Amino acid sequence: MSKISTVIIARNEEKMIEDALDSVSFCDEIIVIDNNSTDNTKKIAEKKNAKVYDVNSNDFSFLRNYGLEKSSSEWILYLDSDERVSEQLQSSIKKVVSNGSEYSAFFLKRKNYYFGKNEWPQIEKLERLFKKQNLKKWKGQLHESPIIEGSIGELDGYIFHFTHRDLDSMLNKTIEWSSTEALLRYNSGHPQMTWWRFPRVMITAFLSSYIKQQGFRAGAV
Repeated sequence: MSKISTVIIARNEEKMIEDALDSVSFCDEIIVIDNNSTDNTKKIAEKKNAKVYDVNSNDFSFLRNYGLEKSSSEWILYLDSDERVSEQLQSSIKKVVSNGSEYSAFFLKRKNYYFGKNEWPQIEKLERLFKKQNLKKWKGQLHESPIIEGSIGELDGYIFHFTHRDLDSMLNKTIEWSSTEALLRYNSGHPQMTWWRFPRVMITAFLSSYIKQQGFRAGAV
């Protein structure tokens, strides 16, 4: 029977990593890429019998590719430390891995929760489950995407994503990655900023999040 490895990238996630690990306890191998944590993330992961690798990088494709290289199973599931695999999705994954599939990868649906309770109305679909032999690599330093050989299916069930648990964490995450994203935009030849671009970007982002994605339904903090 085929086996499955889970790859989790984590940095200073001692408050979240244990629940993430518990949600993938059905997997045959759990790999944690510890990205320079200074808290107890690594200790908790090791206590849960995960294979922990110390890697320091701001390149998310590099981190995901490192996990791909270290995994030993026919199937690979990628999960973030602030995500959880629902029971229904667990069943869907186990069925695919046990019975086989003509698909090379699967889109997994993700529900996002803000501040621990507010569900964002829009459901995402992300490529997160792969046949290892068909996942060639990940590309993109910050907004990474997989290069896959073959067709992609979709599974029932959800990943629950508990992003921005509070205003402090939201602000800190924005500050942490803003310089990296700015440098990527500069290196890609992004048009020079002018005064009118600032309000345009803010208004466009607001209309997309609040109106198009129906963010007004998510409620207040």
